[in-house]
Amino acid sequence: MIPTLSVVIPCFNESATLDACVARVRAIASPDRSLEIVIVDDASRDDSLARARALAAHYPEVRVVTHEVNQGKGAALRTGFRHVTGDFVAVQDADLEYDPQDLVRLLEPLLAGKADAVLGSRFLSAGAHRVLYFWHSAGNRFLTLMSNVFTDLNLTDIETCYKVFRREVIQSIEIEEDRFGFEPEIVAKLADRRLRIYEAGISYDGRTYAEGKKIGARDGFRALYCIVRYNARSAPVVLQLAVYVWIAAIVGGIDLAGFGLARVLGASIPFATAGAYALGAVVGYALCSGLLFPPQKGVRSTGTRARYVAVALVGGVLDFGLTLQLLGAGFSAIEAKALALLPFPVLDFWARRQLVFRHASRGPWEPRVPKMGEFR
Repeated sequence: MIPTLSVVIPCFNESATLDACVARVRAIASPDRSLEIVIVDDASRDDSLARARALAAHYPEVRVVTHEVNQGKGAALRTGFRHVTGDFVAVQDADLEYDPQDLVRLLEPLLAGKADAVLGSRFLSAGAHRVLYFWHSAGNRFLTLMSNVFTDLNLTDIETCYKVFRREVIQSIEIEEDRFGFEPEIVAKLADRRLRIYEAGISYDGRTYAEGKKIGARDGFRALYCIVRYNARSAPVVLQLAVYVWIAAIVGGIDLAGFGLARVLGASIPFATAGAYALGAVVGYALCSGLLFPPQKGVRSTGTRARYVAVALVGGVLDFGLTLQLLGAGFSAIEAKALALLPFPVLDFWARRQLVFRHASRGPWEPRVPKMGEFR
């Protein structure tokens, strides 16, 4: 039985290129490879949906799925992945930046049984590339570097559209990001499962914003956030500590600012110390559960919150005691408060990782799930 490649095409206001895109995808069908094309119209405001339905009416391999409300590329892919039935699944943007002929080469490691996922790289190919935005290229390389630091992979282009998976692999992964954060998220989750990842060079005919390019600066910042969020839990302890020190710097700044404001408003030192610490503790919980230890089953349970409150109370007593001692040693109130915060990054990290979020924390020596070979 010949293998089937399912191609998911997320589509939002791409009426100018959708027909040509589908034609190019259909052109890679062959006697030893069948195609399934799933177009996910993400509530387009132009006539993309009408064109997609016309294509589905004309070609039996084309199906159309729709969103009533625009949700973003990641959401469209999440929907598309649920509807595919082929042996392998590829992502194809509805514009004409990527050449579907490259998908044939990306399939080779999958067909040979050597890979669970293959990513196309715009930075490995010796083929022709349209020359466009320097800062986009620099940003892509930076994001790829940061992703590699956390995943311990040596990829060259995590932001590439072209990703091909074994169907059972991609359907087993929960996609949480609605927009372009899908790219770093899926790389993180593939790495977390220790799946076999290959990379191959592809051509690239990028388009300008005037031609319809949609990704922007906020998507770059979101990608950086996603790299930390989806990788930190499985990163080596030293990287987890580095992330927590960053969180602690934010929390400490809020704590110190709250203390200073309370003192300006006339609050007593005990009240200002306790109130500022409580405010920082709330922000710290939000950052820890939302970034360093992403929300999973049990992470935001009553038990987790109770443990956090208990640890925070112990920390509050320590913070209060240190502040009073430093005041007694002759430091000013703001100096005493600032110095009292210095031991907390390391102490808090140990307490949160080992006591509060212990079921969500995992060191690099611990096995990841699923085990190697589960999808083979």
